[in-house]
Amino acid sequence: MSGTGEQENERRVVEDDAYNGSDIYAEDGSVRSDYLMHVGAAIADRDLLYLRQHVARLHASEMGDVLEAIQPEQRRALVSLLGDDFDLSALTEVDEAIRLDIVEHLPNEQIAAALGEMDSDDAVYILEDLDQEDQEEILSKLSFTERVRLRRSLDYPESTAGRRMQTEFVAVPPFWTVGQTIDYMREDDDLPESFTQIFVIDPTFKLLGALDLDRLLRSKRSVKIETIMRETNHPVPAEMDQEEAAQLFEQYDLLSAAVVDENNRLVGVLTIDDVVDVIQEEAEEDLMRLGGVGDEELSDSIIDASRSRVVWLLVNLLTAFLAASVISLFDATIQQIVALAVLMPIVAGMGGNAGSQTMTVTVRALATRNLDIHNAFRVIRREAGVGLLNGLLFGVLIGIAAGAWFQDVNIGGIIAVAMLINMIAAALAGIMIPLLLDRFGADPAVSSAVFVTTVTDVTGFFAFLGLATWWFHIGMN
Repeated sequence: MSGTGEQENERRVVEDDAYNGSDIYAEDGSVRSDYLMHVGAAIADRDLLYLRQHVARLHASEMGDVLEAIQPEQRRALVSLLGDDFDLSALTEVDEAIRLDIVEHLPNEQIAAALGEMDSDDAVYILEDLDQEDQEEILSKLSFTERVRLRRSLDYPESTAGRRMQTEFVAVPPFWTVGQTIDYMREDDDLPESFTQIFVIDPTFKLLGALDLDRLLRSKRSVKIETIMRETNHPVPAEMDQEEAAQLFEQYDLLSAAVVDENNRLVGVLTIDDVVDVIQEEAEEDLMRLGGVGDEELSDSIIDASRSRVVWLLVNLLTAFLAASVISLFDATIQQIVALAVLMPIVAGMGGNAGSQTMTVTVRALATRNLDIHNAFRVIRREAGVGLLNGLLFGVLIGIAAGAWFQDVNIGGIIAVAMLINMIAAALAGIMIPLLLDRFGADPAVSSAVFVTTVTDVTGFFAFLGLATWWFHIGMN
């Protein structure tokens, strides 16, 4: 390296001392721009010393944030330069598109070597997105034990507890003593890096119970495990949906839970760190689906982002024609009373917002199992009451404002009544549509928004224009 390059490296090292090792974040939580500038310069200069000291030592989650913040070509160059010093578990912290982009540029030998050092749940998280051919080649390079563990997890469907579980756990027979168990944990080098529970199994690996480490350490060495173990708290079936498993953790305040197969044999353990990830992913998924954007990520290409949005935009376009056809029924009235054209978007817009509020609450309640057939009628009645109350409030407000604006009390009265009708319809649509979709097996988070908007638009236009037509062309005669 030239003298200028050495001076630049020394400057970067001195400035990065202010980061206190891994303090790479600004006050708003984003990665510091000056740190990213130094990383980019080090990548361009192929400065391995700087990258190993100030990037390779980052925690996996911090490395993930750095990978998401730098440019795609810098990501590939960084991973290539670090080589074996790159912690592959950082790929569990980034978007799928970024993960695939990096993995596709890594040799399978390097991936296999890294996966052999990782927890099985993290290894599966990386493997599951690869092509079948690459999966098989990588698995073939692992030890027999590791290969069996990972294949077992990969055999379970996506988004299940079996796919999320960690296959490293501590299990002992019930006739062992506390002393034997402690000696076993001290001498065995193949134990998980961290654990809080010991599981008790019979010779066929059927789950008998569990023992917390604090209880073990408080017991005398001569005490048998079967006398101090407890019944396992809510074992999780391997085929259970990961969101349902997360709800068990939330309901019973679990830190970890045994995962069992259909024969109640212990196959893995689900830990709180994985459950936190599940909760975050499911919440993000529901939020994205409510917006009609599927599983889109910020790292997706323009084509992929467009493809994920176009379907529901097309559905929305078709339903918009339905609302437009309602308006066309009253074109003669609109031509005579221009105020109707000015005011009718207000009725539809307010109804749409009210329907979205109710729909959001309903979809979330369905996702968390807080809304079911037993309390559905009570919640429907509550939402109808909310719609009635808000409809009266905003009906009076918009009625007074419209009457004063156009100096016509008839216009004010018509829009007030239309507002009341649409707010009630919006509340009922916001809860009934998600309930019906859920009842027939459709995902209410994906489908509800378009249909709720259609109901509020059609009802709003029909109520407002229909009332105006009746009042001015029939009621005045």
